[in-house]
Amino acid sequence: MTSHFMLDQNILEQVKGIFASLNSNITLDATFQNNDKKAEELKEFLNDFASTSEKLSVQFTEKGNAQLQFSLLKDNKETGITFRGIPNGHEFTSLLLAVLNTDGQGKNFPDEMIQSRIKALKGNIKLKTYVSLTCTNCPDVVQALNLMSLINPNIKHEMVDGGIYQQEISDLNIQGVPAVYCNEESLHIGRGDLGMLLQELEDRVGSETIENEEPIERQYDVMVIGGGPAGVSAAIYSARKGLKVGLIAERIGGQVNDTTGIQNLISVPQTNGTQLAADLKSHLSDYPIDLFEHRKIASVELKDKLKSIHVKGGEVFKAPAVIIATGANWRRLNVGDEAKYIGHGIHFCQHCDGPFYKGKNVAVIGGGNSGLEAAIDLAGICKNVTVFEFGDTLRADTILQEKAATMPNLTIIKNAQTTNVKGDGTKLTALTVKNRLTEEEKDYAFDGVFVQIGLAANSDPFKKDLELTPRQEIKVDEFCRTSLPGVYAAGDVTNVPYKQIVIAMGEGAKAALSAFDDRLRGII
Repeated sequence: MTSHFMLDQNILEQVKGIFASLNSNITLDATFQNNDKKAEELKEFLNDFASTSEKLSVQFTEKGNAQLQFSLLKDNKETGITFRGIPNGHEFTSLLLAVLNTDGQGKNFPDEMIQSRIKALKGNIKLKTYVSLTCTNCPDVVQALNLMSLINPNIKHEMVDGGIYQQEISDLNIQGVPAVYCNEESLHIGRGDLGMLLQELEDRVGSETIENEEPIERQYDVMVIGGGPAGVSAAIYSARKGLKVGLIAERIGGQVNDTTGIQNLISVPQTNGTQLAADLKSHLSDYPIDLFEHRKIASVELKDKLKSIHVKGGEVFKAPAVIIATGANWRRLNVGDEAKYIGHGIHFCQHCDGPFYKGKNVAVIGGGNSGLEAAIDLAGICKNVTVFEFGDTLRADTILQEKAATMPNLTIIKNAQTTNVKGDGTKLTALTVKNRLTEEEKDYAFDGVFVQIGLAANSDPFKKDLELTPRQEIKVDEFCRTSLPGVYAAGDVTNVPYKQIVIAMGEGAKAALSAFDDRLRGII
């Protein structure tokens, strides 16, 4: 497929419009070997791309042992951004953004605090991200690391097209993309965002501490922790009451980002996780809410009248009312290629993703209440459902066990330990399961697998101050109040039954209204 086919006139016209306001001279500095079959394609692609603005130029250098690549120069100075390969497909956006951000017009630069953490990373950092041009998670990682290169001159980042450099992929034994390497060592595999990657880099290379730097303190009427459906709902309801609201989150959307199809958000017949996360962010921006993304909690003090939340990087947020909406994560199997196939055969919510497996063969791992409920639900739409239970008895309620026993297409296998997840590179194909009595391992072919070994509430930072259930969920009353005055909790981090988006949104609204009521009554 030639690049002309990729960069048709329509696309070029759109790019012209986007680049009309470029201020800097940006050069695409390319190298290639003459006998490289792809060299012509790269030339054509870059010439087409550069034709969209007077400010863009291309220079080609032919070298005997050169790799097919090009770097971005701004006013003839290195930016640290290189593309090894031809960024077509999903990576075309990464190239567009790299040009806009190099020019300084990008809208997606993180806030000052995150920038100062990026600048504080120690030493010279050489990053490579191996991608596939059809991978939908790759561009987020490429774009985040390109941004870091522009913010910190000691960081260089190269996108590598695994389709062209297959030998390298096999030498490094890369089985999933995006695969990020830092100074030639593996750093990260799979989807990721700026906050996650920054955290991993801080852990790997360390940060220069700035001597005697005072923590930045910010004060609000209400602080919301968590950017999923509950947190966003709580922030919007608080802002609508005219309160000064701050929201800290690792990423907006939270776990929603990992959900593929959503068909049960009432009045929205069809959406997906990425879209819903974007819609939540856009709805937030309609209100004067201060959003602090990519923040990780270091510690909290919740017992005083004015509560404090400390985040990594030295910021402190203070407010008389705190709403905790940090959600929960599905407990994972942590075997084989599980992480790679999440959303591609491995799922955690049968309500969300079960309908995609109509008439297919699926497995459920876990024989507790949630496992059997999922299996019964799935048996209504799937061809066959197999439940794997680790113990020698099912832990589910008798009524569920009786119901399951009446379903002809539902099989239960006990004493079963899942030891491996296998796939064909794009989706899951089989599970390896060990019989715990005979130690014998066997592969079972499936179209999809639903892991139901429980949810783990993200309640760790709060456990010293708040009352938790034995399952580590924050205990709340019907008004979302916790065991401390002025502290509220909502959504999947609490002991409210049924972990669903629509319920979390309702709980977030309740928590905000309770906090407002308590404020009016002078309780907080």
